Formats: sequence, structure tokens, C-alpha cells
Amino acid sequence: MQENRFKDALLNPAVFPVTWELVPGRGAREAAQEKALSLANQAASGGKISALTVTDNPGGSPAMSADFMGSEIIKLGIEPLVHFTCKDKNRSQIESQLYALDRTGVRNLLVMSGDYPVSGYQGRPAPVFDLDPIHALQLITDMNRGLTYPGVKGDVRHQPSDFFAGAVVSPFKATEAEQMVQYYKLKKKIDAGAKFIVTQLGYDARKFHEVLLFIKQSGFDIPLMGNIYILPYGAAKMMNRNDLPGSVVTDKLLAQLDGERSDSDKGEGARILRAARMYAVLKGMGYSGVHIGGHNIKYEQVEEIIRQGEEFASLWTDLVRHFDHSIADGFYYFEFDQENRLNREKITERQSRPLDAHVGFSYWFSRLFHKLLFEPEKKLYGLMKELSRRVEGKRLERFFHKLEHLTKVLIFDCKDCGDCALIDVAYLCPMSQCPKSQRNGACGGSFEGWCEVHPGKKQCVYVRAYARLKKHGEEIHLDKGIIPPCNWDLYQTSSWINYYLGKDHTSKSQGSSS
Repeated sequence: MQENRFKDALLNPAVFPVTWELVPGRGAREAAQEKALSLANQAASGGKISALTVTDNPGGSPAMSADFMGSEIIKLGIEPLVHFTCKDKNRSQIESQLYALDRTGVRNLLVMSGDYPVSGYQGRPAPVFDLDPIHALQLITDMNRGLTYPGVKGDVRHQPSDFFAGAVVSPFKATEAEQMVQYYKLKKKIDAGAKFIVTQLGYDARKFHEVLLFIKQSGFDIPLMGNIYILPYGAAKMMNRNDLPGSVVTDKLLAQLDGERSDSDKGEGARILRAARMYAVLKGMGYSGVHIGGHNIKYEQVEEIIRQGEEFASLWTDLVRHFDHSIADGFYYFEFDQENRLNREKITERQSRPLDAHVGFSYWFSRLFHKLLFEPEKKLYGLMKELSRRVEGKRLERFFHKLEHLTKVLIFDCKDCGDCALIDVAYLCPMSQCPKSQRNGACGGSFEGWCEVHPGKKQCVYVRAYARLKKHGEEIHLDKGIIPPCNWDLYQTSSWINYYLGKDHTSKSQGSSS
């Protein structure tokens, strides 16, 4: 296999790699694309950057393909780290995209859900979230082994690819439910094959420390990179309002940035100093590297952050105080350590904490219905299984399906996908109630419990699911196993029949058969 300098650096404990984020912008031969390639050329010549990360349609608006920009960056002699999002394409297109990346030699991928589409040619595009990041990571893992699939003359096995794929986690969530579902999903990402993790954007040292401890206590030996954003006041205002979902800037930090605008350099020096201090803190904590981003950043500024950060590294414990930007009344997975102002390795007691979402009567009804009909050891399960056998393929099947669908539309806003995930998400439908159709946990865009796409109007479906399960002491259910993507062969068929006759993912995991 060809040398991968980013991978080699990240897996070497003696090296502290830095990646730098470039935004290709909209267009093909516009100023934004020429600027991105000029900066990439500087980074390649400077030798301080291990990889250049390339965003994929940030903010949900069209932009130059991150894949193509990655192939251009390779020619300059530096590794690209392409943001590989699961939006705007189905699983076949994702597979095709990976073949092209493999062919061009782009190996480093940062797999994520992607921003919900907000604009496009003649209006907002149709959102497509066929696979979630866990599914994409599974596909990449299978491709690295040599993807095998059935062909006309038997199984076909491809030559193994050489992808080095990572994933993202946000430790900067405000509520218990939000934070716990992020960590549950993180475990699934690692189980699916993620080889490194990058944090979302925040400025709370204790939260940075928390995810480091969580990974350690979970028994994972995987590199963790911290996200450093060179923060100007304008971007901070947007993040403070959650206009850039997943990025957390508190009122206290925003006020600090506002005061820095009166400096002679309009706060530039303060921004570079803040980033350098964060570099030192993350390196001192035990992070494996850092990811640097920011709007209109010059290469010389990135070099200065690295230079100052290395100078400050031995003083990192004294610098923690500069990053005490916690969310008011925010939840922490670990208990506070007064001595170092970070965390003790003792998990916070959660059972006495109030629920983060209302749990109504419908969930009680759903649990009762489940116990009566969907647990194999119950008598009604056998009755329903026999009924499903008798009506399948008969004229009565249509009536059976219509009755089921009408019931589920009224209660669950059912989309009739036929491969039902209600059981997996505490009887809340991730296909209809999550705009990104996430079947394995929440995306990173929620804010104070609210859905990224419907802030202040709809709570994140996984926040609601966590509250439902926690009320019964079963929240760990969200941490059990990877839920496969929806099988669209079953679309607009009876999910009850599919379950009882062993066709859907739930019955297959239980070992049911017809």
C-alpha cells in the first residue's frame, strides 16, 4: 500500500499532527476554488500540516465537490482528509463515490451525517439520508476487506481498498439526553470501523476532557483529535444563535469576543492566542492531534498557532482556566474535579436527574402493545405469526396492511417503510420524526434538546426516546447493537407481516423465520 502520511502521523504517539480545514466554495473556477488550492500549496510547502480537510457542502448549500478538491490536493504533495457526508445521495451513490475516491488515491475520510440541505438551484433540495455514518463506516470497512457481493456466477470479491476513515462526536451538549445519545452513537461508530475521532466545535475544556475519559473508560484505543476554530465575533454570533448547528459558543465567550473587537488589530491577536492556548491544553490532556478551522484564515496564522501552542504545551494546566465556557446548568458525564478544574474519573449519578422530555400516555400504550404481541414468548405472538402466514399473498393481506398503516399513521406518523424501527427508538419513528432519518442515534446538530432542523419547535427524537427509556430504567437500550439501514424492498408492505415472517431487521436479529 502507498504511504499515508496523515495516518502514520496520527498513529505515532511521538507526533502531534495538525489538520487544517479548507472550504472549496460554490463554483468551479471562481476565486474560492483558486484560493483554496493556493492555501493548499502553501501548506504542502510549509511542512507543518499533516492533512488538509475539505468540507462537503457546509451549511447545506452547494459547493465544489470535496472529492474532486481532494484529488487536486494530492497532486500538490499533501494528504487530503475529505469530509464524507451521508446526505444528498443514496447507498448506491455512496458506494460509487467510494470507488472513485479509491481510484484517485484519496484515502483519508471523515464520515458524518452532513448538514441538512437549505438551498439549491430553484429552491431547497429534497433531503436524502439513506445511510447514516455508522452504515457508511460499515461499507468502508467491508471495502477495506475486499467488498463481496452476489454475482451471476457466484460471489464477487473486489480488491481491498485502503481507506483510513474517522468519525465525529460532540461532547458539547447541554442536556443529559443529548449527551448520552452522542456517546452511545460514538460507540457504534467505533464498532463500525472508525479509526479516529474528531470532536465538534466548542470552548469548554472540561467537555474536551470528558470525551477523552469516556473513550478511555469504554476500553477503546483510538486517536482523538480536538477541533480548534479561530473564532471571530461574526461567526461567534451565529454559533451562539445555533445558526451553525453543532457549534457551541456561550454568552460569556461571545461577550469576551465583543470586548476584543476594540483592540488595535480588531481582535486578531486574541483569536490566535486563544487557538494556541487550546492547542496546548489539548496536547497536554492527551489528545492525539488537532483540527484547525476558521473563515479567511491565512497559512501564516496556522503556523503561528502551532508555534505558540508548542511553547505553551508545558504550561497547559495553567491554561485550562481560559476555557471554562460551560453551558449554564449543562450536563457532564463525569463529576467535577476542583483541583484541576476538569473531571474526576467518576461517572455522574443520572437516575435522580429529571427527564429532558415529557413522556406521555402513548408510550405506555406502545409498551403494553409490544409485550402482548411482539415478544416471542407471549401467546399472542404465536397467534399473530400464524395470522401473518395465512394472509400473506392473499387478498386479505391488503386489508391487513391498510389497517396496520392507518393505526401507525395516527399514532406514529408512519411512512410505511416496511422495515420498522419503532422498537429501536422507544416507539418513535426515526424515518418520519428525524429529518435526517438517523436509525442509530442523533446527529450532532441538536441544541438544548431541540432538533437541528426545527429548533424551538420539535425536540430531537433521540432526546425523547432517551427520556422514555430512562423513565423505565432502560436507556441503555439505545446503546445496544447497530441498526441496519432500511430495506427498501419492503417499502409499502406490512411491517407486521415482515416481522412475524422473519423478513425485517428486527426479526432477523432475533433469529425469527417463517
